[in-house]
Amino acid sequence: MKNSIALVLTGLLLSGCANDQQAGGPNQIPSDAKFVEAKDPAINANTRFAAGQLSESSEKPENAIAQYEEALKIDPDHEASLYRLGVVYAQIKNFPKAVESWQRYIKVTHESGEGFANLGFCYELSGNWERAEMAYKKGIERDAKCEVCRVNYGLMLARLGRTNEAFTQFGAVLPPAAAHYNVGSVYEQQKKLSQAKMEYTRALECDPTFFDAQQRLASLE
Repeated sequence: MKNSIALVLTGLLLSGCANDQQAGGPNQIPSDAKFVEAKDPAINANTRFAAGQLSESSEKPENAIAQYEEALKIDPDHEASLYRLGVVYAQIKNFPKAVESWQRYIKVTHESGEGFANLGFCYELSGNWERAEMAYKKGIERDAKCEVCRVNYGLMLARLGRTNEAFTQFGAVLPPAAAHYNVGSVYEQQKKLSQAKMEYTRALECDPTFFDAQQRLASLE
């Protein structure tokens, strides 16, 4: 019974629609009517940047580079894309491209100390110590209080055995405990363990609560 009622109701609805169309009723569709075409979503520099970030998270550096390059075609001054290009090119050891990206980043950021710090570190990774030092000095000249620039420079100086100069750079932006800790870390990386222990001990003399120094020192005992 329920099925037959449903069929009757359907028939009534269909016949009603037919009558409306014949009479020009509200359900009649004009012959020139059509769906409005949807517009493609705008692809801007931020869209490309997001795609690059996704590629990086998927460990696809070449795809990430392609997306960041596309972002820069749309906006040549897209700061975030220039930054990530510098990082990714350095990671895959394409240092000429990495240097070029950091130089563009420096220009876009109006010669920021952070930009020179990253350029200097890029030169370090490529083994060009002289250029690295020039970049760090330029960054400090632009911003004497740029912590990352002075710390990166100080670490490089410590690796090169220029410890007194390293302490000068650290001392400009870090407390004494942190300066000794950084030098100790370099010594530890270089397997100069007795010197590393000495610097960690000095860090703790400056700040007995310095947890990281405590941990490092304990691991070397």
